[in-house]
Amino acid sequence: MPAAATPAPAEDRPRTKGEQTAERILDVAEERFAECGYAGTTLRDVAARVGLRIPSLYNHFPGKEALYVAVLERGLGPVLAVLSEYLDADAEAYRDSGRVVERVIELLARRPNLARLIQYETLSGGGRISPALRDWMARAFARAHEAVEATPAARRWGRERAPFLVLAMYHMVLGYFAMAPLYRELAGEDLLADEMLERQKRFVTDVVDTLFAEA
Repeated sequence: MPAAATPAPAEDRPRTKGEQTAERILDVAEERFAECGYAGTTLRDVAARVGLRIPSLYNHFPGKEALYVAVLERGLGPVLAVLSEYLDADAEAYRDSGRVVERVIELLARRPNLARLIQYETLSGGGRISPALRDWMARAFARAHEAVEATPAARRWGRERAPFLVLAMYHMVLGYFAMAPLYRELAGEDLLADEMLERQKRFVTDVVDTLFAEA
């Protein structure tokens, strides 16, 4: 009897119709949350833009909070994974901090609305941030702090300055994507174009190399 075929990895096999629909729902929801925030987004609006009825949307996500968490999981999960991988690497990897930031930029470039979503919520002053987003941001900041403190050059700045380094990188990376639509209107340049993204990666890498150069 021939051996049973090994299932193809999830990323290699064709997605089912249901998986494609769920992905489309996530795309639209991410865009709507970025434009209107959590409170201003309705499932009815998301369903209408996807071309579904509300009951059909519920087949994929049981409610708005679950949809919001899924959007964050899809976008921020890989970012946290990169930071965790960096922290788990050997000390030699700490010399390549710029590459870690490059990888984060590449991930956010796939989901540019995610930066706008986070910016929209944080500009409310923090009090109205969804508990789900608050949890994700707390974890991201915690991992970033650990990453900064793990570098040998962190001694140059001291532990008390680590929060400022993390915030500086946060604004440099997320602010770039959050400002992209307005910058296109004001300056006529698309910050999300491949050439501009490559320039941004090189620039941020140079900044990181300068900040974390050993004294």
